Amino acid sequence: MSATNPQVDYRTDPSQYHHIKLSFDGPIARLAIDIDEDAGIRPGYKLKLNSYDLGVDIELHDALQRIRFEHPEVRTVVVTSGKDRVFCSGANIFMLGLSSHAWKVNFCKFTNETRNGIEDSSRHSGLKFLAALGGACAGGGYELALACDDIVLVDDRSSSVSLPEVPLLGVLPGTGGLTRVTDKRHVRHDLADIFCTTSEGVRGQKAVDWRLVDAIAKPQRFDAVVAERAAALAEKSDRPASAQGVPLPKVEREASADGLAYKYVTVSIDRARRVATFVVKAPAGAQPQDVAAIEAAGADWYPLRMARELDDAILHMRTNELDIGAWVLKTEGDAAAVLASDATLLAHPGHWFVRETLGMLRRTLARLDVSSRSLFTLVEPGSCFAGTLAELAFCADRAYMAVLPDEPEKAPVLQLNQLNFGAYPMVNGQSRLARRFYEEEAPLAAAKAAIGRPLGGDEAEKLGLVTAALDDIDWADEIRIALEERAAMSPDALTGLEANLRFAQAENMFTRIFGRLSAWQNWIFQRPNAVGEKGALKVYGKGDKAQFDLNRV
Repeated sequence: MSATNPQVDYRTDPSQYHHIKLSFDGPIARLAIDIDEDAGIRPGYKLKLNSYDLGVDIELHDALQRIRFEHPEVRTVVVTSGKDRVFCSGANIFMLGLSSHAWKVNFCKFTNETRNGIEDSSRHSGLKFLAALGGACAGGGYELALACDDIVLVDDRSSSVSLPEVPLLGVLPGTGGLTRVTDKRHVRHDLADIFCTTSEGVRGQKAVDWRLVDAIAKPQRFDAVVAERAAALAEKSDRPASAQGVPLPKVEREASADGLAYKYVTVSIDRARRVATFVVKAPAGAQPQDVAAIEAAGADWYPLRMARELDDAILHMRTNELDIGAWVLKTEGDAAAVLASDATLLAHPGHWFVRETLGMLRRTLARLDVSSRSLFTLVEPGSCFAGTLAELAFCADRAYMAVLPDEPEKAPVLQLNQLNFGAYPMVNGQSRLARRFYEEEAPLAAAKAAIGRPLGGDEAEKLGLVTAALDDIDWADEIRIALEERAAMSPDALTGLEANLRFAQAENMFTRIFGRLSAWQNWIFQRPNAVGEKGALKVYGKGDKAQFDLNRV
């Protein structure tokens, strides 16, 4: 990264916020978007009209984490604006016009994940969301509202909701707007066509009739209607009223020119080979077994701390190390300690802190699934691919396992438990093993029958749990050749290949957002109609009219 574009740090806390304001009133939290137009994450643009960039979404992601873990009493989050007559005008257009293609794509991916996380919390953790649109709501601002459970729009004869990207910018609504309008809101497709090709937007009763919002309210009644509907949403939640929250300290790491080091995660970068090696470590020492001990451990509880460290490492590598095309996933430590930690997760799934920690693990593993990097897992001597950490083998494009014919007692093993069969679904709702076996009963039943039994390489290969079991004579050469071959291939082709193969069967709204929508946006972001000298993104706000190549491709 250059001096003008320093590396992005996803770690923040409310004392560092420029754009998000949190307040709490019993079961209701208020998350106000109040964007400082002079505090963009990079220079060269102003965040006017509550428009956002990556820095805003980093704060939004952190704020959601703090509500999840630090405020278990919260049942409804009211997402609103701190500015008059505007909710959010979406992604800052001047930022997009100045940004590289990779920056735009990574920005859209992270904002997608943050919005998907809102729906994940609503579905799995009982945390409900209401978008209170007290003013104009456009583009990515409306996409944020679409991620909420309920949308209330002020009926003041001027405030509207809109997705103006196609007519104004020559691009698509990039964070799920097209998909949520149809798949979630069930807006009729012809009405959606009008809505998404009209920059003026839709307001008032028509917005309700078209299913774009759930309710409207006159300005004098707006706050009361929002409060009533927020309270009704809170009644549907089972989050505890009196639990003590868990503070989330800054994720500590040591960064060097070629790596990152956390307590339970390390990343080592081999720039010559364009490979990063992630090592996730097992816990050490006795682990908490009851809820009192878990709560006492707080953010240092192994599964939460490890998940936060791995999440930070994934985000850092995705954004700041674009040339490192292959990630090698390894584990290290005592498998029994991993399984003991998992046993606590399995014993208390209804406890709010355990539930939120499972959610953190689920969302972190899902980041791997949608990362545009080749994922190779190596199960070596000293590994601990057991239970939760076995998911690192199942998310990989290939998993290689070592066998030691002459020293079988030193050979690595792979161990399954109940968490491998649905606790950590991918974004398409499938477990990774269900995806692996196309939900066929026989191989899934064989895998379930192996729960609790240490599996050597030959048996793991026979069960289809790894790509290949290699003896120590062939190991080094086979792995070297596989990684060298990968490095010689087109990164663009590999991104398309991996995304298609990783989500090969079940499809839902989220896979359509990450797959179909993101793939089209990725292509459109490079086309001259969007980013050429006279492209719509480039001339926006300059008084010039976009000039389009009218050939349909």
